[in-house]
Amino acid sequence: MQAPIAKTIPQVLEIHGHQRTDHYYWLNQRENPEVLAYLKAENAYLEAVMAPTATLQNRLFDEMKGRIKEEDQSVPYFYNGYHYYSRYEAGREYPLYCRKPGTLAAAEQLLLDVNQLAQGHAYYQVGEIGVSDDNQWLAYSADTQSRRIYTIYFKNLLTGETLPTAIADVTGNLAWAANNQTLFYTKQDPETLRPYQVWRHQLGTPPGADALVYQEDDETFHLQVGRSKSRQYVFITADSTLTSEVHYLPATEPTGAWRVFQPRQRGHEYSVEHAGGHFYIRTNLNEATNFKLMQVADQPITTAQHWQDLIAHRPEVFLEGFDVFTDFLVLEERHEGLVRLRARRWDGTDDHYLHFEEPTYTAGLGHNPEFATAQLRYGYTSLTTPSSTFDYDLATRQTTLLKQQPVLGGFDQTQYVSERLYAPARDGARVPVSLVRRRDTPVDGTAPLLLYAYGSYGISLDAYFSSNRLSLLDRGFVYAIAHIRGGQELGRPWYESGKLRQKMNTFSDYIDCAEHLVAQRYTQPGRLFGMGGSAGGLLMGAVANLRPDLFCGLVAQVPFVDVVTTMLDDSVPLTTGEYDEWGNPNQKPDYDYMLSYSPYDNVARQAYPHLLVTTGLHDSQVQYWEPAKWVAKLRTHQTDPTRRLLLKTNLEAGHGGASGRFAPLREIALEYAFLLELAGRLA
Repeated sequence: MQAPIAKTIPQVLEIHGHQRTDHYYWLNQRENPEVLAYLKAENAYLEAVMAPTATLQNRLFDEMKGRIKEEDQSVPYFYNGYHYYSRYEAGREYPLYCRKPGTLAAAEQLLLDVNQLAQGHAYYQVGEIGVSDDNQWLAYSADTQSRRIYTIYFKNLLTGETLPTAIADVTGNLAWAANNQTLFYTKQDPETLRPYQVWRHQLGTPPGADALVYQEDDETFHLQVGRSKSRQYVFITADSTLTSEVHYLPATEPTGAWRVFQPRQRGHEYSVEHAGGHFYIRTNLNEATNFKLMQVADQPITTAQHWQDLIAHRPEVFLEGFDVFTDFLVLEERHEGLVRLRARRWDGTDDHYLHFEEPTYTAGLGHNPEFATAQLRYGYTSLTTPSSTFDYDLATRQTTLLKQQPVLGGFDQTQYVSERLYAPARDGARVPVSLVRRRDTPVDGTAPLLLYAYGSYGISLDAYFSSNRLSLLDRGFVYAIAHIRGGQELGRPWYESGKLRQKMNTFSDYIDCAEHLVAQRYTQPGRLFGMGGSAGGLLMGAVANLRPDLFCGLVAQVPFVDVVTTMLDDSVPLTTGEYDEWGNPNQKPDYDYMLSYSPYDNVARQAYPHLLVTTGLHDSQVQYWEPAKWVAKLRTHQTDPTRRLLLKTNLEAGHGGASGRFAPLREIALEYAFLLELAGRLA
């Protein structure tokens, strides 16, 4: 079957006296039948090319599904008199949300059966769930478009009745007031989808009667609403990339006046929690680059001049998060790229770290809604250890494993080995790399290796277990994660040196990690593969342009590849809020720098690696036309006709792909089959 060739309609884009001709700009016409026809033609071409792997894809799907315990349940957590949990039933795609009053021996109360709610929908995703303080009312949000546009519903938990009144076209974010009748929720700009308003709804009244309580007019900020741990306050948090501002309201006074906790100052980021008569503030105030923890008594005036240091800033330790209990403060810190959990009595008499033995892992604070307890819930996983939930007694230091995610099919953890190494970057930085392989996979350059990375927004990409990944490892793959700049694994400076006009560090770090893995004989260029999604897809696009010779194949998932055009269009979701991440191309220095690496703008006539590119028609974060345009342009510039170039568009989903528990496995099976066929590992 012949590969589709998109028609060209030259569109001249001019800014700063510079003209760019975009031949595929027309693909952004979502309602144009020719656009849909082109996407369907690409899907048909992919199916034809990948047809010889159909049996392999089915085998991979069965393998991955077969490792999942179909009848499963989350670890219950106790809150306000009830134990809450979710569970799955055999053969069903979606969870059931449940609770039990008092003890776990009590009768189960079904809150939501998402399988029933999803009937008749190609896509269904529950957003947030909130129960009123009197335990009578459930508010939940649901998205049926995969565009993160939700509807809020109300269910009476005493009668089981769902009210006919629903609040449509909202973000899905919600918080109850203390009177059990008032719900706060956020609403997005209908064009850009930026969460910019907070509304107040009175139970039983039509949404048209709802009151707007706050609107954020700065287009670089987005809003979120939530309750404090103490349940005494409702918070509105306004965040941009570099600046924060919190407004608060007593939860018992839902119609009262909101107060500003600390007025925004550019470059000041802070977040607030309340419990035990104090506000606790994680802040980068006064050049605390890696953040510190401060506190202020619960009082009418909460501005920064009244804050007191609780945990001082440390240049070598990034304060990632915290939680508060009656007798203990627990810190989530990051040191040398790994998370540490630190428990400390308020009086300072007991200050210690929880101990983790593996060389690379992920640990983090769990859901701890109760203040008056000495039990800390935390999660742990590694490249060889399935996701595990623990309770830790802060007073006795006793650890209890509550659940480790079961992996069916004979999984033996001892057959796999994880490692952590450092790759030398070209400017002298040391880039951490986490990797996993079977013990019997040789380290002599013969193994295929998949190198995954992200490297943007300060998001730390930690080592975690994936039962799906076993399908690669058991076929001889090495799997590696490059903790490149742009993430926050090594603290805030690691992020700052991989954004704006230092963004090229992200791409060069990844290339340097790949070359180091080759030098260390984990693989060789003909057996090296890359994968990344969203901003990690941008990484794949940049690497494809910069070092196409280094990789056999790349998988670019929902890739952000048309950087300049998108960032010049402030009607596209996320654009205005991300000027501090990528730069503002309306300013010529930023424009020139972004143009220097934008994958779409730098496609050249050269031999590109094999490429599998995925997207979703309803994607609200990276619009479908970015990968579609990129593939169309690559088709006319690829000089090696033996290399595959495939585009898969999910016509019913968005940024996260298919919904449900098992449907996403089909998409993973396609990606794995693409890699395994190229690597010659079809068994």
